[in-house]
Amino acid sequence: MLVMKNFRVFFLALLLLLASPVTRCQLDSDAEGREAAEEVVADLGIVGEDVQDFGDGSYSPAPGVDTVCVFPKNSARLITAGEETELLVGMKNDGEATVNIIAIKASVHLPFDHRLQVQNLSTQGFNNATVPASAQATFPYIFAVSKFLQPGTFDLVGTIIYEIDQNPYQNTFYNGTIEVVEAGAFLSIESVFLVTLAIALLVLLGIWIRGQIQNLSKKTKRVPKVEVGTKTTDASLDEWLQGTAYTQSLANKSKKKK
Repeated sequence: MLVMKNFRVFFLALLLLLASPVTRCQLDSDAEGREAAEEVVADLGIVGEDVQDFGDGSYSPAPGVDTVCVFPKNSARLITAGEETELLVGMKNDGEATVNIIAIKASVHLPFDHRLQVQNLSTQGFNNATVPASAQATFPYIFAVSKFLQPGTFDLVGTIIYEIDQNPYQNTFYNGTIEVVEAGAFLSIESVFLVTLAIALLVLLGIWIRGQIQNLSKKTKRVPKVEVGTKTTDASLDEWLQGTAYTQSLANKSKKKK
């Protein structure tokens, strides 16, 4: 009985060891990418920044190795100057050999000319990160642009460097635009422009309504003209009033005027 119990414990332990998979992930959503990244970090052996000088040389991508990039919870790619930003690099190895991850690096360029480099970002090295054949893995990369960088649109170029059979390769996982904003700035340039335009339109509308009200008030204050003509007296009415108090009062008024 004791032997059977020990055998079961040994069998369960063996199953757990065999069931521990190589870290894989599907970059279908930012949430899944983040969860996979958290699983990878424990086994990546991240060395730090600028652990190796790769020079200015560039390597070609290895056949069968594809990469993608995800900005977790930051689909707008808004980068706050001086603050750390995280992105996730996904690699799919369809080759026959294991890929040894060496480092991830990136740089910021002017959007109209990539030859004009604005900032060379930090290089993040890895110690024992690998992607076996027919597997996928996700690697985090944390960077920060200079706090003195002027807000605006820039191009970010990210590269992952790896080895296969001691031969160096690299893939560009991201080559696109980012929006750099100041720390504490909640509105972009486009938002400020739209708000200013809306305020200007409201002011013009208020001025127009005020002018219409003033025009209406002027029209209502105008007094209609009354034409005064000569008074005609009926002769028969004068004869009927002769000798009465009314004719005597009229005679007295005429005498006083003289």
